[in-house]
Amino acid sequence: MDRWFFNWLGLLVISAFFRLVLCYQDGFLSLSCGGTTSYVDSSNISWTPDGYYVSTGNMTSVVFPEGTSSTSLPVRFFPDSTGRKCYRVPTSNISSLVLVRTQFVYKNYDGLGKPPVFSVSLGTAITTTVNLAHNDPWIEEFIWPVNKDILPLCFHSIPNGGFPVISSLELRPLPEGAYRVSDSTDKLLRKSYRINCGYNDGALRYPLDPYDRIWDADEDFSPYHVSSAFEIQSNFNLSNIKESPPTVVLQTARVLARWNSLIYRLPLDNQGYYHVVLYFAGILPVSPTFDVLINGDIVQSNYTVMRWEANSLSVIVKGIKNLNITLKTINYYPLVNALEVYEIVDIPLQSSSTTVSALQVIQQSTGLDLGWQDDPCSPTPWEHIECDGNLVTSLKLSDINLRTISPTFGDLLDLKALDLHNASLAGEIQNLGGLQHLEKLNLSFNQITSFGSELEDLINIQVLDLQNNSLHGTVPESLGELKDLHFLNLENNKLQGPLPQSLNRESLEVRTSGNLCLTFSSTCNSHSRTPSLETPQVTIFTPRKSKSHSHLAVLLGAVAGAVLALSVILFSALLYMKKKKAENPYTSRSAINMQNWNSARVFTYKEIKATTNNFKEPIGRGSFGCVYLGNLPGGKLVAVKVRFDKSQLGADSFINEVSLLSQIHHQNLVSLEGFCCESKQQILVYEYLPGGSLADNLYGANSKTMTLSWVRRLKIAVDAAKGLDYLHNGSDLRIIHRDVKSSNILLDKEMNAKVCDFGLSKQMTQADASHVTTVVKGTAGYLDPEYYSTQQLTEKSDVYSFGVVLLEMICGREPLTHTGTPDSFNLVLWAKPYLQAGAFEIVDDNIKGTFDAESMRRTALIACRSVERDALRRPSISEVITELKEAYSLQLTYLASSGFVN
Repeated sequence: MDRWFFNWLGLLVISAFFRLVLCYQDGFLSLSCGGTTSYVDSSNISWTPDGYYVSTGNMTSVVFPEGTSSTSLPVRFFPDSTGRKCYRVPTSNISSLVLVRTQFVYKNYDGLGKPPVFSVSLGTAITTTVNLAHNDPWIEEFIWPVNKDILPLCFHSIPNGGFPVISSLELRPLPEGAYRVSDSTDKLLRKSYRINCGYNDGALRYPLDPYDRIWDADEDFSPYHVSSAFEIQSNFNLSNIKESPPTVVLQTARVLARWNSLIYRLPLDNQGYYHVVLYFAGILPVSPTFDVLINGDIVQSNYTVMRWEANSLSVIVKGIKNLNITLKTINYYPLVNALEVYEIVDIPLQSSSTTVSALQVIQQSTGLDLGWQDDPCSPTPWEHIECDGNLVTSLKLSDINLRTISPTFGDLLDLKALDLHNASLAGEIQNLGGLQHLEKLNLSFNQITSFGSELEDLINIQVLDLQNNSLHGTVPESLGELKDLHFLNLENNKLQGPLPQSLNRESLEVRTSGNLCLTFSSTCNSHSRTPSLETPQVTIFTPRKSKSHSHLAVLLGAVAGAVLALSVILFSALLYMKKKKAENPYTSRSAINMQNWNSARVFTYKEIKATTNNFKEPIGRGSFGCVYLGNLPGGKLVAVKVRFDKSQLGADSFINEVSLLSQIHHQNLVSLEGFCCESKQQILVYEYLPGGSLADNLYGANSKTMTLSWVRRLKIAVDAAKGLDYLHNGSDLRIIHRDVKSSNILLDKEMNAKVCDFGLSKQMTQADASHVTTVVKGTAGYLDPEYYSTQQLTEKSDVYSFGVVLLEMICGREPLTHTGTPDSFNLVLWAKPYLQAGAFEIVDDNIKGTFDAESMRRTALIACRSVERDALRRPSISEVITELKEAYSLQLTYLASSGFVN
């Protein structure tokens, strides 16, 4: 199973465990990085080794000089210089904000005397650069807005900077609503200062501050400060401060005694934006009034500190390198009790959920650990990937055994460059037609045999490298329609025939050497690798003086020429007849056979045009073509599916498909009414279901007018499962659907469900066969990962896809989503841990409060079993039906007893 998924699930389990033991005491998480034992420190904070949260790095320890409070300290260092080195810490128990504190220590642990320099990131943001030559130890604190269940804290090597190293990692939940910079979660804060004003007897932290913030002692930032300390009264009002500073910090202050202004001069690390929080408490017997200035600009005038009250003042300061905080006297003595200064760090946008899920599926298909975790673009791009902002624009997977270009590649909509050279690709070029921004495509050094039909859709392609493949036949005319194409490499294939003249233009370089015969002329020259039909060789003798012999030679030559010409004519005629036969595969015998199927009516193209009113009302569209609403002469409505030219099957394949569909009759499968196979058209006529698809009713157009209740969803699930069971077990054919999804489950006017679209179905020809090997087809988000990686198709592949449909019904969302956090992009990876734990907060809001808990539990568990990565652990579709029927019965009983309306 996917290593990333195991790590993620493991973290959730660990998170739940540690909440029950000392590690999460007071909601804290304290990791001893490189440590091997747990312990409790002098502040009664529990520390634990970091091994559960990091999967790389080496452990060692550093020794401190004699006379220090600690003699040794464990550390973890990361000698691998490539990729991200990350801790992944669960934050599901933290509602809004978390304080992240890290300590980095070198102390010459390796004896090299070269303190390292490296970058640190939180989530998608690079937060700081640690230089242990400047400070050792180096402590960083961040305030991170919790926006997903896992917090990635990563280290990034800098060339010649040595190995990243860390000694401790601490997480502390903070009060909700505190440190608000904006209403969004696109900012995090890096601490510059946290000063306990007027206090100079060391730093204060937990348990005096229940959130374990470290309040540093006040230093003499300006020579004009005096300190005062007062006891906070029991009736002191602290409710106005969302940051909830500890009372022990508020009871001391810097108070102006002799001068006009009280000033803090604070140097900053970087020129940027800063968030400043000033705390004022009315601990004096008077209520002073003063102006607050930041770098000379008034940010608050006539500010009054009322007695027995505490307040805070938050200010955002832009583009500064040094910070001067001035309190200018108006009445009595200005004072400040505490202050905090944070650098504001932008959090880059995350990549789209579709892109992340597609890349994760591609990583699974390679069978390799490419290190693809978290976001592909930020804080640094994954290996093999280039980005423009949060868009994945380049993917390079050369020298990796992919075998096929799966449909998932079609979800990488922002790609501009795709390099799959030497990736063991075979068959035709497919699943790339949707990449409208693609400019460079390298498929060289594979075993590709066909251009396919999608290259013509790559309207922005500029460079197309197909050298060293097994392409045969002729070069399609459609390549010449790619107006931006300026380099086309077709070298070392098996192509022959004339090149399209549309490719013969100055702006386009075409390389063709190493093919059978490939030129812009209609004939091949002597330099072709294998010349075309050779001209018969004629031996010329030296003419003798005999005139009769000369006439005889001329006569023989004429006869030979006539015979040769006649042979060429006969050969051409045979080729023409063979071609016409291939173009018109529907012989009278085939037509008679199809007529004899009885169940499927043969329509003429004229009848199809009349039925659809000249294709007036389209009701659907897919990769196969368009579906139109039709009306038969008797008034029966039908759905007419017209294939695109480029998606048409071969003649035999189409006849086989119609034959197969004509033998399928079940109340939960959409029935075939007839077909048309004339005028180069391939048209299938199905019964029309007016209720739309399950997808439409869950979250599409139909969902806006009516919400599917839980009992209706269960009835639909039972119906659809029965249809699949018939395909798998109802006859000797043993049919695998291959594209089970919510949009292929249609509803009639009574909301009964029928499974449709067997165009991708695969028939198991041997009754005892365990699987068939086939090119991967299906829809991203529903694809069985085992089928994807092995190309071995079984009925359990349909069970996996149906399990995804069940999760859609439970959660009311699509399998792949463009919103939310990366952890929720993929429905299976997101929902499965919750449902297995019986956590039903992720259930669709539209049905909350209306379902029986046991009914939901049984449905959730059978859905989770169905989407197991290991096919052997999945139930059969018959087992799924049994569980769904029981869940349906429980829900009906619940409704009857509670008075709910279906």
